Amino acid sequence: MTHPSPDPARATTARPAVFPFSAVVGSDDLSLALTLSAVSPAIGGVLVRGEKGTAKSTAVRGLADVMPDQHVVTGCRFGCDPDAADPTCPDGPHGPDAAWTTRPARLVELPVGATDDRVTGSLDLEAALGRGVTAYEPGLLAAANRGILYVDEVNLLHDHLVDLLLDAAAMGRNTVERDGVSVSHAASLVLVGTMNPEEGELRPQLLDRFGLTVEVAAPREPALRAEVVRRRLAFDASPASFTARFSDEQDAVRDRIADARSRLGEVELSDAMLTTVAEVCAAFEVDGLRADIVTARAAMAHAAWAGRDRVTKDDVRAAARLALPHRRRRNPFDAPGLDEELLDRVLGDDEPEPDGPDDTDPDSTERPDAQDGDGGPGDGAEPTDRGSDNRSADDSSGATPPRQPEPARATDESPGQDQATDVGRADRTGDTGDTGDGTGTASATVGTAGAGTPTRARLLVAKGVGRGAAGRRSRAVTSTGAAIGASTAASGRVHLAATVRAAAPHQRARGRRGPERVLLERSDVRRTLTEGRESNLVLLCVDASGSMAARRRMEAVKTAVLSLLLDAYQRRDKVGLVTFRGEGAQLVLPPTGSVDIAARRLQDLPHGGRTPLAEGLLVALETLRLERIRDPRRRPLLVVVTDGRATAGASPLERSALVARALADEGVDSVVVDCESGRFRLGLAGRLAAQLGAEHLPVGELAALTIVEASRGRAA
Repeated sequence: MTHPSPDPARATTARPAVFPFSAVVGSDDLSLALTLSAVSPAIGGVLVRGEKGTAKSTAVRGLADVMPDQHVVTGCRFGCDPDAADPTCPDGPHGPDAAWTTRPARLVELPVGATDDRVTGSLDLEAALGRGVTAYEPGLLAAANRGILYVDEVNLLHDHLVDLLLDAAAMGRNTVERDGVSVSHAASLVLVGTMNPEEGELRPQLLDRFGLTVEVAAPREPALRAEVVRRRLAFDASPASFTARFSDEQDAVRDRIADARSRLGEVELSDAMLTTVAEVCAAFEVDGLRADIVTARAAMAHAAWAGRDRVTKDDVRAAARLALPHRRRRNPFDAPGLDEELLDRVLGDDEPEPDGPDDTDPDSTERPDAQDGDGGPGDGAEPTDRGSDNRSADDSSGATPPRQPEPARATDESPGQDQATDVGRADRTGDTGDTGDGTGTASATVGTAGAGTPTRARLLVAKGVGRGAAGRRSRAVTSTGAAIGASTAASGRVHLAATVRAAAPHQRARGRRGPERVLLERSDVRRTLTEGRESNLVLLCVDASGSMAARRRMEAVKTAVLSLLLDAYQRRDKVGLVTFRGEGAQLVLPPTGSVDIAARRLQDLPHGGRTPLAEGLLVALETLRLERIRDPRRRPLLVVVTDGRATAGASPLERSALVARALADEGVDSVVVDCESGRFRLGLAGRLAAQLGAEHLPVGELAALTIVEASRGRAA
């Protein structure tokens, strides 16, 4: 189709200086996944998982700079392509002679605190109040059409927003039915989410909705780290000159993406290769058929990226390595990953390479400054650095010095916590333990008990109605849920009835006569007040002293705590773990959204020694006070698992009572699970519960299900 030439005043917009995508070194999987999604947005987006400081954001922002420029219909808020305009565009219809202009591919960033109306679009209040008409104000999905929608810390975004984004990315459209607005528009976008697993995981159901996933980690080679820093310093010192060094590589990648897009529709996926895709997905026992569809699409995109006109086993292998790892995760404590030996066995021997375009990286061509290691994104089926992202904490990238495969470093450290915080002296093997009579005169050997299979738990809710972050546990006023009233808040859904009621008394003063439209002003606008569910902070305070080793108590306790962690994961809670034994207590896990880390810490938890109950309660109190400053709207629930004995330090029972009363004065909801058993009982846990103002649950036999049900029933 021929279009009028663009107005010179509306010609191509200058691109801001960003770190060149082709200067990113070593993270072949990341570069490949991003480019494949750019070639075929139907893949469904990319999830980038990695530790902090691995330049996940730099790679994503660099991708936008190498995506081809776009022709857009002038004045269209949805960025319609003049060659293939959306016939249902709210700003259309656009005729064949519509004026057009050129712009760079857009990168739209979604903040964690965004509301659903900001994402999907909503009623245009200016038009409604000023002209009395119902009009649609586009949201971020409209702005990102034909571009990239980037969600940093996607694991911290509320689940319903993640679902909404993934639906739009998969369907290529956004439909809005709210506030009297009924609109559907194109939303063909590359969705990229980044996350640090230490800050909490996405649910497996949401993981499955992302087309591809990549694990990234910083390099451990000093030479490679030095090169990363060298490149970053050079870019910061002179962005223009640094970017100019890579202009040829940037243009080559941009042209290659455009070429791959144009040939994608001509790539042949034979029945044999489709069967191979199905065999691979079946071999890895992934649920559903989304994995098969995504793998097939990614294999076709990889073939187009490699310049081939038909899919080969190399393409299937490359696609499977990116499309399957996160889909093999069956429960929250499973680590994503892929058995590449199994993948090789299923695929068998590689087939001969067909005659056709050379499958080489255009950026690998020798250049005069090749000794600097300039290189572009990887495109092979088995890149050298699998899942490694090797940039500095400043999101930097560098040249390509000699590289060696770098295994991803697994970390179980929690955010902002390098090691457990000790209160009191460190425990040592051979600390004096409990005899069972509360005197603490016998010796106990430190040991480690395993945990059984976690059980399903019933719901635990806090009393009253809170105002915490949206979740799935306790009643709260949140941004989503059932409408319970109206407010004068500055954001949120418009409550039309309440808005009209607020404006009604002022109609005569505003000059309204007869059956004219209602005259509204901004001060009349009322927002819908909704009640949903919030997430809470579940702080577990576990007695790990010598008395807990009796009758396999510690194994049952660990199983129960693991069940609590699983439930907290499903309800989007933060969790924390305090243990006490010997002469002190430890904050084993500061409050975090990552139950994976909590589960790993729990498995390695030793037991033995005296019972410093006061120290354990004090660490819990200090932790809750600090969290109240950090997140004042998140309500805590303290679960104390103990037999009530206190044998460490001077006047242990009196000190425990003082700290318990302090917790009660703080208004903390608590439950005490009494682990005391046997014929003769001291009743100390019941006394502790009274001091805490907590529910006391005496149990004759410590079972995981009993503990879980007790904590779930508290404050119901």
